[in-house]
Amino acid sequence: MRTENNKKNKLYKSFGYAFEGIFNTIFHERNMQIHCVVTTLVVIFGFLLKISLIEWFVCLILFAIVLSLELVNTALEAVVDLVTEEKKPLAKKAKDAAAGAVLMSAIIAAILGGIIFFPKLWIFLFN
Repeated sequence: MRTENNKKNKLYKSFGYAFEGIFNTIFHERNMQIHCVVTTLVVIFGFLLKISLIEWFVCLILFAIVLSLELVNTALEAVVDLVTEEKKPLAKKAKDAAAGAVLMSAIIAAILGGIIFFPKLWIFLFN
């Protein structure tokens, strides 16, 4: 019985750490704040423009990809900064690649968002 309790406590704590990481990143990282604002705007426009269930699924998957990659990018940058304060080519390569992954996902998300939203926005504004 005691081991079961310890496992529950560890699971509970791991969720706590995960949420702490999410909120810490939201409150302290400008790029994550930008992603959160854009996510909120997409949700508002999604309701206003009445996007379909499939379009909501696409948006939710895109939110998950972009926000998760931003969390990973933040973690990687923190680890690199922890390991070295010197300007090292491999440290730069790691940071740039992680930032590139976030940028790539954000660009693809913007393109797919445009495909979903521009036709509906056009109809909303001009019909």
